[in-house]
Amino acid sequence: MSESDTIEDSARRGAFREVVEPEIEVMLRVARGLTGNAADAEDLVQESRVRAFKAIDRFDGRYPRAWLLTIVRNTNSNMHRRQRPIAVDDWELINSSRPAFGTAQAPAAEETFIAQELNPALRDAVVALNPKFRSVLVLVDVHDLTYAEAAAVLDVPIGTVMSRLSRARDRVRKALGPTFNPRGVQS
Repeated sequence: MSESDTIEDSARRGAFREVVEPEIEVMLRVARGLTGNAADAEDLVQESRVRAFKAIDRFDGRYPRAWLLTIVRNTNSNMHRRQRPIAVDDWELINSSRPAFGTAQAPAAEETFIAQELNPALRDAVVALNPKFRSVLVLVDVHDLTYAEAAAVLDVPIGTVMSRLSRARDRVRKALGPTFNPRGVQS
């Protein structure tokens, strides 16, 4: 290993500490929402961190959270691409088989948050939203992502994020009615 390789590696580690490490919690929250369980989310974030480390020298320094969440989303897509099911010719076999022990799908992180942290009326209004509106609402209002960061995570234009968020908030307000009080006390 030459001296220039050592300097380059040291610079890469420093950039990684500065850009990636502060965003690990956000990466985990978003990964839980994508995968539906903590173990898969941790695997996804670990793989994403490896990819970020390899690409840190090509990062332009703008919007680090959006850059990292794009890596998380793309890594998740790539991991699912590798897990495509094999084609089955006998559909009766599939329809008559029982699921293996413990294969119940765990709720996504955003669903768990909604169920545990929100007022029941607000929870019902958020759960009733179309998933494309709910995901924007949760990313911006729960995870505190900027419009640009949410756009990068969802791979949509910023204007789409703004529009979906506005519609989601409007639909939640309409579902709750004018007398809603988030603390559960009707006025």
